[in-house]
Amino acid sequence: MSDDRRDRPAERPEGPLDATPPPPAVRPEHEPPATSGGRERALAREHAGAGERDMTPAVGTRGEPAAWERASPAGEVALARRGWGDAAWSFLFGRDDTAYRVEPQPGEVAEANRRGRAAPMPETVQGPVMKPPVWTWEVPLYFWLGGVASGASFVALACDAAGDERSARTARAVALGAVGPAPLLLIADLGRPARFLNMLRIVKPRSPMNLGAWALVAFSALDGAAVGADLLGLRRTARALGGATAVVGGYLGSYTGVLLAATAVPLWARSRLLLGPIFVSTATATGAAATRLVLVARGLPEGHPTRLALGTLETGAMLTELGLSSLNERRLRHAAAAMTAGRPGLLFKLARGAVTTGLLLRLVRRPLGPRAHHVASALYLAGGLAFRYAWVEAGKASARDDLAVARMARGALTVEDVPGAPPHGRRLESRRRAVLRRGGGAAARGWSEAVRRISLAVERALPR
Repeated sequence: MSDDRRDRPAERPEGPLDATPPPPAVRPEHEPPATSGGRERALAREHAGAGERDMTPAVGTRGEPAAWERASPAGEVALARRGWGDAAWSFLFGRDDTAYRVEPQPGEVAEANRRGRAAPMPETVQGPVMKPPVWTWEVPLYFWLGGVASGASFVALACDAAGDERSARTARAVALGAVGPAPLLLIADLGRPARFLNMLRIVKPRSPMNLGAWALVAFSALDGAAVGADLLGLRRTARALGGATAVVGGYLGSYTGVLLAATAVPLWARSRLLLGPIFVSTATATGAAATRLVLVARGLPEGHPTRLALGTLETGAMLTELGLSSLNERRLRHAAAAMTAGRPGLLFKLARGAVTTGLLLRLVRRPLGPRAHHVASALYLAGGLAFRYAWVEAGKASARDDLAVARMARGALTVEDVPGAPPHGRRLESRRRAVLRRGGGAAARGWSEAVRRISLAVERALPR
């Protein structure tokens, strides 16, 4: 990058900060060693001595979300001002808070990535290279409930199109019941209620997490209004609101997979092509299964067209999920190791076992009667929940795989770089990459550039 495009040093803000007294002088015993080697040895000694440094947090449990209560009722944060007064000099809340300081020219980002990947691989990867996600049990449960809600909204739209108003009303109620606990789970994971509200202060089209929070709010509001219209007998209004809910539900059911794929975790990042469709397939199956069980409990007779259609939908969606997951594992190659060992491997086995058992019960439901289908629907729901927990736990394990992280940073997480890979495997992989570069490279670049320009245009058009 040329010198005239380098970031200029930030100007010192004016105001009360200028009157801040200088920090106290560093005492001799706290002075760092003069040489880099001495500093490195001192850092090693500091990390080696577990008893020399107390890292116990003042509030909460280490590695988990902090409690939202203040440690002290009158506690204040240094340099913080009330009413977001410090936002006047913070780059995060400036006029162009979501824009780059200097927009890169076409090709500059790709060239920087190529230079980074061309760097030689170190003989020994010293970790940890990255910090694993600290998500607790609330997040995968939220993923599952959001999927059930979005799948139920799809069912409601299909029932409205087929003219089955009773089933459509039930599906909308199921969606509302599933999405109801979702904000509470997010707040429990974030640790402080205000953090969820802070995500709604801005709209960032390039942030799956920000748009996911907005999708959750919009889905809940639309579906709640649709259920209210059902109770008031406003059928046309309920159908219109149900259709809008299904549109937002398409994003709500898929953004969680996109959110995982947008991280630097090798397993999630290498699954970016199929993780979204996998999550949508599971959401459709679990939403159909939950709606079908509620309809049966409310007296929908055996042999009813909606009951049969939901059985076919949940089975087809689960077969699609299994097929996409198998294809994704073949593409992952070395990164798929995180899905087969330890707790993630057990969860994936339980999920596949539940889904496979449900599929078998669907095939033999005639001799076993309708109860076998009910058990299959329950197994689909359990399998979908296990899949969500398995993906989150596998991501944590993948982030601890320092070799996989280093290989991914260099674009080398494929078969030709795995020790002991057969020569024909390397040739096939190289040939596949060449075909993709020739056939889909231009289209992929055009799509990415279009998304980037549209996102920037939307951000600039939104009020600050």
